Amino acid sequence: MTTQPSPQRTPADIFPIHAATRLGHVHYRTADLDKQIAFYRDVLGFQIHWRDGAAAGMGGGKEDLLRLTEERTGRRYRRTSGLYHTAFLLPTKWELAHLLRQIAVTRTPIQGMVNHRTHLAIYLPDAEGNGIELAWDFPKEEWVSYEEMLALGANLNLPLEPDELLAELERDPSAWSGLSAGASVGHVHLHVGDLEKAAAFYHDVLGFDTLFVNHDFGAGFFSAGGYHHHIGTNVWQGHGAPPPPTDALGLRYFSVLLPDEAALSPVLARAVGAGVATENTEQGTLIRDPFGNGIVLSIG
Repeated sequence: MTTQPSPQRTPADIFPIHAATRLGHVHYRTADLDKQIAFYRDVLGFQIHWRDGAAAGMGGGKEDLLRLTEERTGRRYRRTSGLYHTAFLLPTKWELAHLLRQIAVTRTPIQGMVNHRTHLAIYLPDAEGNGIELAWDFPKEEWVSYEEMLALGANLNLPLEPDELLAELERDPSAWSGLSAGASVGHVHLHVGDLEKAAAFYHDVLGFDTLFVNHDFGAGFFSAGGYHHHIGTNVWQGHGAPPPPTDALGLRYFSVLLPDEAALSPVLARAVGAGVATENTEQGTLIRDPFGNGIVLSIG
């Protein structure tokens, strides 16, 4: 098993991204806005925060977690970089249990249920095949350590027992009124073409801590402030997988929120110094990783 971070110290090692950095909304290009809205509303309990023509924002009634822009001529491509899944993080185990019941009631197909020893996860696709992870974090003091992750290896993940999760609803039979305001985007997991280039970008340029890069597993994980991970990367679409064409459906960008200008400025300076193109937008500064995945950096 090949695991590192690199032993060489970089500016990001000395001045890492701020510990309070978190993820904001994700933005998808969709071929059918109404269909996607119906899925997130009727299956997952998202609220429509706003709608303006061919665009909409959705979430739990607070800040947007998901933005959608319709482009009916868009296409779905395979074997490219892009989104593997977005993890929508629930504030309580009880809410995750309600979502599991809602998935069962609506007969929505799922792809798996896992106990990752840091969090519980239910995996499913949305109406257009974008990956979703519905997650709830264990208390931080219960998380397995980095060293334990390495020692456990293939035995790290455990099955999520649905009966044990659904027992939360017996302990508290209160009605569920949809996704709560405490829901957030916990992490994004991306398809990339090269793990070393991904690490050089997400650690050396943006300043996220490298949890590990495992070439046998084909994945690398990065975080801020000791979280289990904010960014996941993998080469499961193939080494050297190209960026998707400009008409591709799916992820347009995900947003990274820093607490203030003092935290944002060094990240932007490292990006410019590394030759990363920047574009000012209403949402913040848009950059792209080496594989074309869009990231909007802003304060929030």
